[in-house]
Amino acid sequence: MASMYCVKCRAKREDPSAVKVTMKNGKPAMKGKCPTCGTGMYKIGAA
Repeated sequence: MASMYCVKCRAKREDPSAVKVTMKNGKPAMKGKCPTCGTGMYKIGAA
């Protein structure tokens, strides 16, 4: 579970289905969807 910021809701949300991804520059990140509004959320630097 990752706590990410939803820009649309303007609040921190938990997404249990968030996935670990690697950005083009090789840094780790978490990618998920807001459970409230469905907007894509992204957290850079999550291991």
